[in-house]
Amino acid sequence: MKTSNQLPVVCTIAGSDSGGGAGIQEDLKVFSSLGVYGTSVITALTAQNTLGVHAVKAVDPSFVKAQCEAVLADLQPCAIKTGMLENSAIIDVVAEALSSVNHAFYLIIDPVMIAKGGQPLLAQEAIKTLIMSLLPLADIVTPNIEEAEAILGLKIQTCEQARQAAQAIRELMHVNYKTLLNMPERKPLHAVYLKGGHLPGAEALDILCCDEGIFDFTHPRLASKNTHGTGCTFSAALCAFLASGTVIDDACAKAKKFVTHAIDASFDLGAGIGPTNPLFVLQKNDQRRHVLDELEKAWGLLASKQCKRIVAEVQMNMAYCLSWPDGIEDVAAFPGRIGVIGEKLMRFALPAFGASSHVARIALTINRFDSSFRAAMNVRFSEDFLDKAQELGFSIGKFSRSEEPEDVRIKEGSTLVWGVKKTILEMGFVPDLIFDRGSDGKEPMIRVLGKDPVEIVKKTISFADLQ
Repeated sequence: MKTSNQLPVVCTIAGSDSGGGAGIQEDLKVFSSLGVYGTSVITALTAQNTLGVHAVKAVDPSFVKAQCEAVLADLQPCAIKTGMLENSAIIDVVAEALSSVNHAFYLIIDPVMIAKGGQPLLAQEAIKTLIMSLLPLADIVTPNIEEAEAILGLKIQTCEQARQAAQAIRELMHVNYKTLLNMPERKPLHAVYLKGGHLPGAEALDILCCDEGIFDFTHPRLASKNTHGTGCTFSAALCAFLASGTVIDDACAKAKKFVTHAIDASFDLGAGIGPTNPLFVLQKNDQRRHVLDELEKAWGLLASKQCKRIVAEVQMNMAYCLSWPDGIEDVAAFPGRIGVIGEKLMRFALPAFGASSHVARIALTINRFDSSFRAAMNVRFSEDFLDKAQELGFSIGKFSRSEEPEDVRIKEGSTLVWGVKKTILEMGFVPDLIFDRGSDGKEPMIRVLGKDPVEIVKKTISFADLQ
């Protein structure tokens, strides 16, 4: 019986990447970053680096079987993922081992077929074995477009074709499950998560097809060449989230966010395609004290000035987010906002994470457009402030609340995100200031944006002529 303080045990059945950016090495890094205990079964050895795969040596199937039996019988992982399996013989022994497991577990199949540099990682004749013997056992299979085309034997060129392909693969899994002679007791979920990064479009589209329906997951494409290991990163994260008790659609959403951050935080290593960085989670945790300290430093600078003239009627706040934030829980600000008593600027508490909603959303929005911008502060609207800022050469954007769509207007807290996003899209970059002139019941406001809190305070001091 497992005690409550034990980490969930997971397992990766995959090839070894000597460059460390994919396969077993990447999976284990993801597992550790997400707080699960990783075990492994190595199916192949590769000689590879950022320039590509230079040699592959498959592990003897009997030894793959021995590894599976040793790990699965004793450590009993509650989630298992597969990656590179190399040939039919290895697929067969893995399928046999998984069919014999007598405890509950999730199975994630990442049907690795081609390396990022184009080198084949699965023998052509093994594709049918994968389809017939392994995919039917899966709770979720995570092909990219090329892998889905190989499974179905057709071309996928549009988003609608991708949705149809996800449904077709799911049906194929279900039909083939019924034909298995040694049918296991477990009833797989037979979900498909089709990664559409190879489809055209401004946003990367992934598609989940499961019992609950078909769901789209989109994200603006990231301008990074360092995408080695993205498939492994995603499937390993999905494995970890499922093992931790997250339901499948939420687990997919979290894994998508995880791999997006890992690409954004990628290592610029080697002369070729660099790896993703699943260790960003640990880096985020290390940043938390620094973020609070920087807000304290900015507060000290601001409080040393005569600041009454910059405080809005609704008061003000200053927010600073972690790198690669997931939500307002990753944004620190001042609880209860910042106000004025007499002539003196006053705060009501020390900065804390999750303490702001409105200004925190602004910080999150600008960060999604430019990861170097992580800080925001609202100040009182003044034409004099804008004139001085323009004189100083600050970039200034604006939006009008009169243009706000009805569905945005009625949703609490969405106006600022809409306005800031609209302004940045129109300007093509994150400016120093974004303002609006208000509307009925809404105070006009200037938002000061920057890379850190001290920077935005210094900008404010300069255009507001604070003494």
